[in-house]
Amino acid sequence: MQCSNKFVIILQVDYTITYCSEAVQEDTLELPDTLAARYVVLTRRMIALGPNLGEPHTSAFGEGLFELRLKGAERIARVFFCTLVGRRIVMLHSFIKKSAKTPIQDLRIAETRMKEVKNAHT
Repeated sequence: MQCSNKFVIILQVDYTITYCSEAVQEDTLELPDTLAARYVVLTRRMIALGPNLGEPHTSAFGEGLFELRLKGAERIARVFFCTLVGRRIVMLHSFIKKSAKTPIQDLRIAETRMKEVKNAHT
């Protein structure tokens, strides 16, 4: 009887998270406490598992734009992000929601920043 040992090596390469500007990083990290805590938990998951955490945590807006959905005692917040080749996640814009629908102004800011980021990395 011949025994053949085969090993499979699985390398987990984490994602990296960056911000399109220092202002976006500051705004995001200065969210109210429970929203900031939720942000930390979810971004740690994104680093380990990738950007698609699925509903209710992440949602696609189309054309490469996604939102991270944060719910805390203070309110609800959103952080728009996109992805780049090489397991990179770029945070584009954060805001606290004041209505059920995403404000068009916040969506436009995120779309503009995503275009700038993607153009800079092509």
